[in-house]
Amino acid sequence: MNHQPRKRFGQNFLNDAHVVQSIISAFQPKIGQHIVEIGPGLGVLTTKLLPIIKRLQVVELDRDLISKLKENCAAYCENPDDLTVYNEDVLKFDFGKLSNGDQPLRIIGNLPYNISTPLIFYLLDQTVKIQDMYFMLQKEVVDRMVASPGGRQFGRLSVMVQYYCKVNKLFDVDASAFIPSPKVQSAIVQLIPHNVLPVKATDEKQLKQITTQAFSQRRKTLRNCLKEHIDVEQLVELGIDPGTRAEQLSVNQFVAISNKITKMN
Repeated sequence: MNHQPRKRFGQNFLNDAHVVQSIISAFQPKIGQHIVEIGPGLGVLTTKLLPIIKRLQVVELDRDLISKLKENCAAYCENPDDLTVYNEDVLKFDFGKLSNGDQPLRIIGNLPYNISTPLIFYLLDQTVKIQDMYFMLQKEVVDRMVASPGGRQFGRLSVMVQYYCKVNKLFDVDASAFIPSPKVQSAIVQLIPHNVLPVKATDEKQLKQITTQAFSQRRKTLRNCLKEHIDVEQLVELGIDPGTRAEQLSVNQFVAISNKITKMN
């Protein structure tokens, strides 16, 4: 390790060869695919990807890491432009500028835990350009992503991720696999954007608003937390019990509520 990890960037560098190989095996990169890595750090995944796919684009915020990343990857690049580094904030990065025609992006990364949830929401708005995503995240976040209705882990993140994507938790990663070791366990998640949405919201902004509103007051029933948007009779028309709490609704039911409100407005 020739770089002091920075807390403000949420840096915990993966340092377990077995875990790295497990990620690559799950991801199955192939030459010709358009792959983007988020937060490459010192290149532990990057140096495994480059020999397979030959060309790679990465997004890295920490300027001090970039020269070390390029140095570590030099032996795996046949040409200087095989590795393209964007020194940008990924929460503001336009992934659309990397899109080239009909070839969607494959995105992989060990995401900084301090921005992981907002970054997931940011990427969900760009899924039309994305084939799939494989991320290392805090285990608690992954568990929320794959959660089913009826439990405390099911929330706004669950609804919106499952609305846009098929979600698979692949495997857990122990804290000892990182330098420095985080205080939480991690997990690898696979997100595959739906080619055709199983259920379509007429107004996706409305869906996001309703979901946010419902889960911001989790202890309240729908008749109370959504009373400014939809009344009891209209919920009953949709076959939804007004005494239900948000965590008990399915993704389809949230979409039905959103579409009802959109139709009334």
